[in-house]
Formats: sequence, C-alpha cells, structure tokens
Amino acid sequence: MSVVEQYARAHIITDTQDDDREAVRVVLRYDPDADPRAVRVGLPGHHEWTFSRSLLEEGLRAPVGSGEVRVWPLGRVQAVVEFHSGGSVSVVQFEKKTLMRFLRRTYMAGARVPS
Repeated sequence: MSVVEQYARAHIITDTQDDDREAVRVVLRYDPDADPRAVRVGLPGHHEWTFSRSLLEEGLRAPVGSGEVRVWPLGRVQAVVEFHSGGSVSVVQFEKKTLMRFLRRTYMAGARVPS
C-alpha cells in the first residue's frame, strides 16, 4: 500500500500572536503499512504527533479528544487540532477541506490492493 503525504498550510495559534499571523507548513502523513488506523501530523521544528485517523475524522464534525490530541470544528470552514506535550500546548487551525482531502486520500490508499 502506498504512503500518503500531504503538505498543508495551517496557523499555529498562541496567546502572543495577533490576527495577522502567517500560515506555516504542516505535513500530514498516513502509512497503511506502519499502522492503517493512524495518521501523523508534523509541525515546524520537528514536532510530530501520531493519533487515530478516526479521531481526526470525528473531530471535523464534533469535538473529540484522546490522550494528547483534541480535534474540533471551528465554524463551517475550519477545524482545530490541539496537541498536548508535557506542560505545553500547540493549537493548530486548518481549513476543513484540507483535512477532508487528506482523509479521502488515506482511505483510497488503504483500499488499494498490492500488486
């Protein structure tokens, strides 16, 4: 099966940033051979989180959370993914359509039969 890797523009939200914050490059990854039920999100600075693909999908419709990761819709167009690590929190805002496209690609990759 093939690995899905998609680059996305997202906003990392902190208390110190204003509304003119710039988008950063985030890497969305799915490797069905490593774990067909997990996705990975790589943030700038080599921070990467692995969590359930179903958590990401459910979080586009309603607030959900598990362990270090929480996902929730933000209006009709955006979604937020919140990562907890030790005493710090990273809050990342995505366009929903970007995450939905990534999820579609993961399901297509997982459905392929190896030759």
